[in-house]
Amino acid sequence: MGRMVCVHGIGQQRETENTLHQAWAPALCGGVGLAGKRLTEAEVRCAFYGDLFRPAGRHLAGSDRPIRPGDLDEFEQDLLAAWWGEAARTDAAVVAPDARTLAVRTPGGVQRALRALSGSRFFAAFGERALLGDLRQVRDYFHKREVRQEARERVAAAVGDDTQVLVGHSLGSVVAYEALCANPEWPVRMLVTLGSPLGISNLIFDRLEPAPVPVTSAGSGPRGRWPGPGRSWVNIADQGDVVALVKDLGAGFGPRVDCWVVDNGAHAHDVRPYLTAVETGRAIAAGLDGTPPTGTGGSGR
Repeated sequence: MGRMVCVHGIGQQRETENTLHQAWAPALCGGVGLAGKRLTEAEVRCAFYGDLFRPAGRHLAGSDRPIRPGDLDEFEQDLLAAWWGEAARTDAAVVAPDARTLAVRTPGGVQRALRALSGSRFFAAFGERALLGDLRQVRDYFHKREVRQEARERVAAAVGDDTQVLVGHSLGSVVAYEALCANPEWPVRMLVTLGSPLGISNLIFDRLEPAPVPVTSAGSGPRGRWPGPGRSWVNIADQGDVVALVKDLGAGFGPRVDCWVVDNGAHAHDVRPYLTAVETGRAIAAGLDGTPPTGTGGSGR
């Protein structure tokens, strides 16, 4: 087991726990070092669930085919539309959707969204097949009970009596959050979320387990559950990270979430610049030391 456990995001189905550790551990140790603390690679454990999304090998005579634009269901189309809208807001190279094209619930609408996103700095390197596959992974996590349960069990298997920090990137932030909520007895005292989609209403936020609870004060929306008693939470997002559509999670989970905006350069959602950011290093160091995170909440600092 490790003092800190990492939970990866979408698009990692061809990795393994070992290959992820080779990428994540040095970057994490470097970020913690920039924060003036020390973390060894041996103290880092990666909870791997990407194989749950890896297509099985097939005989050459098989009839399987890649996902096509017309295969997307309503959830995937709505998520694609949300990504398109956020990409247009943060990237001048992306043609903005209008009221007509934002509803992508036709094969033609999906193709328009894919064409628009192909010109963004965020999605340009993905390719249509990879982007469609990532949409399907998010859909499967929320719609296939066995996938959701197994992903959380992989996290549980990696957490030990000495685990103090849980770091989740992208969809992995959802897995980490739900696993912590379900296990208040774990010794984890710090949750660090990177490039997180947790705040996206309807598609992500409203589908969380446990479900958000109504707030009685006028004008307040539902409030997400806190991920366990006595735990701190730091959320870090790049301003241009389309997956982290809602940068300030305080609106959904309360002001105790310490939210920071960082600059990842041209690779807004890539995990490596998130891991090497000094803000991430400080959050991890605070969790390992048992001290409050630096800052008082909010975003844009």
